[in-house]
Amino acid sequence: MFEFRLPDIGEGLHEAEIVRWLVRPGDRVTEDQAVLEVQTDKATVELSSPVAGVIGELRAQEGEVVRVGSVLFTVLQDGDEPGSSPDGGAVAPVPNGVTQVSPPAPGETREAGPRRGKGRWAPATPSTRRLARALGVDVNALQGTGPGGRVTDEDVRRAALAVEAAARGGATAHGAALPAASFQGTGGQADVGLRAAAPPPQRVSSAGGATAPAPSPAPDGQPPGDERVPLRGIRRAIAQHMVRAKTLAPHAAAIDEADMENLIALRQTVNDADPARRMTYLPFIVKAVAVALRAFPHLNAHMDEEAQEIILRKSVHMGIATATADGLLVPVIRDVDRKSIRQIADELADLTSRARSRRLRPEELSGSTFTITNIGSVGSLLSVPIINHPEVAILGVHTIQARPVVRQDELVIRRMAYLCLSFDHRVIDGDVAARFLRHVIGYLEEPSRLLVEMV
Repeated sequence: MFEFRLPDIGEGLHEAEIVRWLVRPGDRVTEDQAVLEVQTDKATVELSSPVAGVIGELRAQEGEVVRVGSVLFTVLQDGDEPGSSPDGGAVAPVPNGVTQVSPPAPGETREAGPRRGKGRWAPATPSTRRLARALGVDVNALQGTGPGGRVTDEDVRRAALAVEAAARGGATAHGAALPAASFQGTGGQADVGLRAAAPPPQRVSSAGGATAPAPSPAPDGQPPGDERVPLRGIRRAIAQHMVRAKTLAPHAAAIDEADMENLIALRQTVNDADPARRMTYLPFIVKAVAVALRAFPHLNAHMDEEAQEIILRKSVHMGIATATADGLLVPVIRDVDRKSIRQIADELADLTSRARSRRLRPEELSGSTFTITNIGSVGSLLSVPIINHPEVAILGVHTIQARPVVRQDELVIRRMAYLCLSFDHRVIDGDVAARFLRHVIGYLEEPSRLLVEMV
């Protein structure tokens, strides 16, 4: 029997979340067949079985966070006895994080694996199972209402309330005896052996007839109709990253605006010359920022919290905040200071396309030294972005809008865009941030200057 352990698939990865199993116990798999998807703090990655055989056990639940080295699944190969235990065998490392028979990994954290033998195993996250244990509910007896039949916290709380009501007198608050329930308590007074879910109470019309079912009682005073959405996958990674950034880096912001008329004209000329390869404004902005960072090296830096040192990066690797259906990702274009605007445009199109289809590799989502978020692409007029920690600054670019401005004491209409630089005030002072912004704006307002700076 082979045990597949979670390998280190990213920079400094310590744990990953099980997003989705692609197989079930008993399924036959071929070598390199995808078995599951895991979410790291960088990306969702498919893991494959390095050996052919029959899937034995899945040792983690969807939604569970497991540490590197934890056994995720077993594979029975020819000659293996189904159900044989690996306990007591010798460790024999093989490639791709797979080991032969071995004891559990030190520090392995997981909820109990799928139930063996008789009984039904209901899909539920570890936190839901903990809640069920705390409330005295057998989670495996519940019919889940979550995606794919997963048992949710609300399912558990509803079951606990019904069990409690039954234990108080075998009747509901509406005076009707609870029918058999689809859940069972696990002990004590709550363990009343109910067999079927209680139907929602019926509203009674003035004429005495039943009308539409009344809303189910909300758990813990939650208003009816509200929905709780588990923080999972990319959303969870974003949440953790944002908290870390705002907690560690004292944010400050500088805001300025750029006259985009000349850049609009240049882009039009470029696109007219090559209509098949039309460019957006973003590659020009990326190049302008990359050139400006040469003059302001403290903005192209990382903060080493542990060593209390500022690391000035020699190369400019630009992170591009990209909205996807699952949340924000930040693919990285490397060495933008040494690439042409056309090269940046091509690479940007490829990375953002693959980000939206979840086909980026983990290394394409790491290593940025500065980040741009192009909020203007969705029409935002002004916002203040959060730094992509451990970087020390991020630039928000907003929509280009025709506005009245004063030029040579006359009011004229120009197409303008706000730029907002959020920066770590431990590393950068306000005057430096303001001068950097003016430097970038200078290139945007006179983009021909970028030609002089090209490497």
